[in-house]
Amino acid sequence: MKLVPQTLARVLEQPLAPLWLVAGTEPLLIGECAEAIRAAARRQGVSDREVQFADRSFDWSALRGLTQSMSLFGDRRLIELKLGSKPGTEGAKVLGELLASPPSDVILLIVTDSLDWSERSAKWIQDFEERGMYLDVAAPTVEQLPAWTAARLKQAGVSAGTEVAELISARCEGNLLAAHQEIERLALLAGGAPLTVEQAAEWVGNSARYGIFQLGEAVLAGDAERTVRILDGLRAEGEEPVLVLWTLAEEIRTLLQWTPKPGKGTPGRLWRGGRRRQELVARAARRLPRARLEALLEAAGHTDLVIKGARRGDSWDALVTLATGLAGATLPVALP
Repeated sequence: MKLVPQTLARVLEQPLAPLWLVAGTEPLLIGECAEAIRAAARRQGVSDREVQFADRSFDWSALRGLTQSMSLFGDRRLIELKLGSKPGTEGAKVLGELLASPPSDVILLIVTDSLDWSERSAKWIQDFEERGMYLDVAAPTVEQLPAWTAARLKQAGVSAGTEVAELISARCEGNLLAAHQEIERLALLAGGAPLTVEQAAEWVGNSARYGIFQLGEAVLAGDAERTVRILDGLRAEGEEPVLVLWTLAEEIRTLLQWTPKPGKGTPGRLWRGGRRRQELVARAARRLPRARLEALLEAAGHTDLVIKGARRGDSWDALVTLATGLAGATLPVALP
């Protein structure tokens, strides 16, 4: 069965299934979900816990042996497997065997944040969906982040308006652990009094972490302000301008090749990233005329020359101009 964190609490009120997979990209949420399962196991009398770490050299036959051995006192056991890489052929085989014939006195909890989106179509993941409990833990999208933050503020006992949640979300985007820590600190500083946006602006630091793929998401969404914020973060983190340019040029080429009905022979770049990215690409392709995309591709070529020192100018200024143009702005956007 495939689950999401929002439905986990209800499922944990029932007797625990023998095999669990908690996987995703956000360590904070993965850790919280895994701890909820451990707590449910303790409530149901499972006190014996053993932790294994599975890297590329892990002996999967040892896991088979652990699940088959009897507990010293005949009690149910929780075996937790920290998966640091793909299980490979041998690991997938062992997991398939366990799913086909679950041990009666063992709860197996597999926890990992190392699976990329392509691995989620692997057979062993599908087997967990069909025969085990697969918890797909995804970080909230940029659109969902303010609501997630507001819920966390309420959970922490902080009375705050929408503007506070939006401010925290902007300053902690891409870093949920920092957002979690900031909210806990705000709960102490506010002391039960309503939290104003002015107080939040003074107390909350800038802990956002940005990646190249977030930049692509921002330009496709037409969010010029977020685009500038991400570029500023990438520059501060020492990202290479040539990699930023590659990302922007790739998005321009994607939009030039986009078609409402992709068929056989369609470039792979139109398919990657899942449904959310495909929806963003479709909206951006409808928003940006082909003539503008062609002009932006030419501008990308000029930016490449600036980065290489063959044309005068600042590399990051050229990247801001290109990125905000792709996001829909006619001029670079200056943040207050």
